[in-house]
Amino acid sequence: MGTMDHTFDRSSLGAFLRTRRTALQPEDVGLRRGQRRRAPGLRREEVAELCTMSADYFARLERGDGPQPSEQMVAAIARGLRLTPDERDHLFLLAGYRTARRDLRLQHVSPGLMRVMDGLAGTTAQVMGPMGETLLQTPSAVALLGEQTQYTGNARSATYRWFTDPAARERYHPDQHDNNSRTNAALLRAAVTRDGPGSPSADLADILLRTSDEFARLWKRHEVGLRWSETKRFIHPQVGRLDLYCQLLLEPDQGQSLLIFTATPGTESHEKLTLLTVLGTDRFAAEAE
Repeated sequence: MGTMDHTFDRSSLGAFLRTRRTALQPEDVGLRRGQRRRAPGLRREEVAELCTMSADYFARLERGDGPQPSEQMVAAIARGLRLTPDERDHLFLLAGYRTARRDLRLQHVSPGLMRVMDGLAGTTAQVMGPMGETLLQTPSAVALLGEQTQYTGNARSATYRWFTDPAARERYHPDQHDNNSRTNAALLRAAVTRDGPGSPSADLADILLRTSDEFARLWKRHEVGLRWSETKRFIHPQVGRLDLYCQLLLEPDQGQSLLIFTATPGTESHEKLTLLTVLGTDRFAAEAE
């Protein structure tokens, strides 16, 4: 756990938030500039929305008269303001946390990936963490795969869910299940070899060896070098079967990856994916109202 102490520096935190907010341009977060901007940077209301908090609460933090934010709140602000890892660590210190909880640090999406995601709002895309955690999804990705960012504990890892929760396989075509299982096991083995004993990946492998017979059987094969197939078949409860291409872009520093799902224009899958994008965006807009 992160350790709280009494070095919560209200005035420095407020000044830091203010400078970061005024440095952010609307284009940086996928917003239109509009005609009526007089002040530099983003408005407080816009940043509050990016951080999923009330504008009043953000304003109080900026003025230096707000309560100490929780670690989760600091992590949300770091993401909303598109902070670099160094800036994020600085923010945790100003908020009075000597060491940020490791899981919250790993959830931080790099500013570069955040900018790419802002430009992909109408696309089916998501950012994955090094343990297969879904960190960020576009509305269309939620419509395709379901909401995947709300899991806690071991279940945050897609690999863990694949071997322990039958629901994790429901949207994948049955003829891909075996290959997905082998690839999950092979990629985890590569991670354990790279990260060593006592690492999060080694812990995950130990847990799965105890809880999944299928994983234990595959682990004995010592397979490495398997990659995710570029073509994925999904079975969606509303639109049925989709054949999609999956592009995987890696962010080497933090072990994060960006998945982008596309379909060949003119195909039935393309029409269905377009429909899901509309459904996802409509739902997203309705929830925001």
